[in-house]
Amino acid sequence: MSAATSKTPATTKLLTVVLVLQSVMLLGQWIGLPSAVTPAHAQIPDAGGQRNAMIEELRQVNAKLDKLAGYLESGKLEVRVVEPKAR
Repeated sequence: MSAATSKTPATTKLLTVVLVLQSVMLLGQWIGLPSAVTPAHAQIPDAGGQRNAMIEELRQVNAKLDKLAGYLESGKLEVRVVEPKAR
């Protein structure tokens, strides 16, 4: 036997463990045991509702921008520059 094909006791044990685990998995699938992972329940997105919500938010932002632009155009805005105190 060559070194590449020789089996050590550790290799045999490892292959036995893998075979047992695969057998348990296969048996569980055949019996129909519940899996450890819960299935994901897909939800159908409401594209129209999402779009309407976005449009409403955009209307609110536009109203705020119109208010801000009106305030800036009115000339009532006063900017004061304050010099920092010297230490």
